[in-house]
Amino acid sequence: MTLEDGVRYSVAEGVATVTFDRPDRNNAMNLAMERRYGEVLRALEADTGVRAIVVTGAGKAFCPGADLDVLAGEIPAGGIDFQVEHVQSAAFVGKPVIAAVNGGCAGLGFVIACTADIRFAAAGAKFTTAFARRGLIAEYGIAQLLPALVGRGRAMDLLLSGRTFTAEDALAYGLVQEVHPAEELLGAALAYATELATYSAPRSMAVMKRQILDEAAIPLAESGDRAAELMNESFRHPESKEGVLSWLERRPPRFPPYPA
Repeated sequence: MTLEDGVRYSVAEGVATVTFDRPDRNNAMNLAMERRYGEVLRALEADTGVRAIVVTGAGKAFCPGADLDVLAGEIPAGGIDFQVEHVQSAAFVGKPVIAAVNGGCAGLGFVIACTADIRFAAAGAKFTTAFARRGLIAEYGIAQLLPALVGRGRAMDLLLSGRTFTAEDALAYGLVQEVHPAEELLGAALAYATELATYSAPRSMAVMKRQILDEAAIPLAESGDRAAELMNESFRHPESKEGVLSWLERRPPRFPPYPA
């Protein structure tokens, strides 16, 4: 496990664990850490031995947001070179990403959690968008992500107020899918990721992630037509046959890696 620019990762049984680990800043992100996070996820996407990814934080925080030292100094005349493609990388990699929110999750960290496909949280973990209370705006695409997760009204509440809310509130809002005691959180997230890595076809998961991204704003009929095309295409890939055979033979599937 190598630590570089505040991000470390390891791989076991088809599941990668990516950990924010910058203890001197409580896992707050600077530009180098943002960049490293995106680079790690892209490398894991290219690793055919990895079928699912868990993102979490070391210590008591997930990520409290951007390192405010970056904003406290003199802002360059041309502005800051924000690492948008790296921050949003979990949404675009072709593998499922599960955020295991172990503690404080704010601002930029909140965005990163929302770009994940699934969110688990530790009981009592604190969340906040924080932007309005720092004189900022809804950054890195959260203005689109959050309404899709919790609805427009709740998204407006959380963005405009910048109030702090708990993992239990987040579960009620539909922002997180499961809440676990802190000591059980990572194990639960890894167990879920391992189930995906074992029983779900990598190609199927990659295609479905792309469908969710591409079809959110198109008419239902068009979405159905696209699905019909994709379904016929899927019949030409080995996953389809293996999925049926494994079911009939009552055994775990042996799906090929994707991309091959």
